[in-house]
Amino acid sequence: MPALKPTEFEGTIVWLGRVMDQDNDLRSEVLTQAHLDFDGIAGEFHGGATRPSCSRVLSQYPRGTEIRNVRQLSVVSQEELDEIAARMGLDALDPRWLGTSMVIKGIPDFTRIPPSSRLQTESGACLTVDMENRPCIFPGREIDKDHSGLGPKFKPAAKDRRGVTAWVEREGLVKLGDKVVLHIPDQRVWAHLEAARA
Repeated sequence: MPALKPTEFEGTIVWLGRVMDQDNDLRSEVLTQAHLDFDGIAGEFHGGATRPSCSRVLSQYPRGTEIRNVRQLSVVSQEELDEIAARMGLDALDPRWLGTSMVIKGIPDFTRIPPSSRLQTESGACLTVDMENRPCIFPGREIDKDHSGLGPKFKPAAKDRRGVTAWVEREGLVKLGDKVVLHIPDQRVWAHLEAARA
């Protein structure tokens, strides 16, 4: 019996990019298409089969521990970018400022799609969602370069709207305008979730 359920929720890829060297520049390079392979997007700073652990997993590993890379891509929704921009007083939020890999339009409440969901594209290329991508201060620094004084507003405005991190489960070509179908785990919410979060 299949463990993943195709849904009626479908989006469209409206933006693609890759970060070449985050140590020197967080901004994404704009792409019109990208080949997803098992290491992510070719040339992407966050690509690779493994990565050094970061602040997201400090409760599990010391910083810098080599771990499986489930953070190959940063995927956000156009609707949530628009909400963040409005909360910051901007007309629009450039995905480049966030080091974004992919922007999808049309899937509601995107940041809260369940971990382990799949985002399957027309070519068959498929991303597995790891988890919510928590907002940090680094995009704010990029925003400040173009809109002085607005950068510090990013982190609070992006809370619960920062999108998800994902890794490539099936390789293939993705391009602007491609449709993306959401598949979710066919599993009820864990009964002890609230107690574990307390």
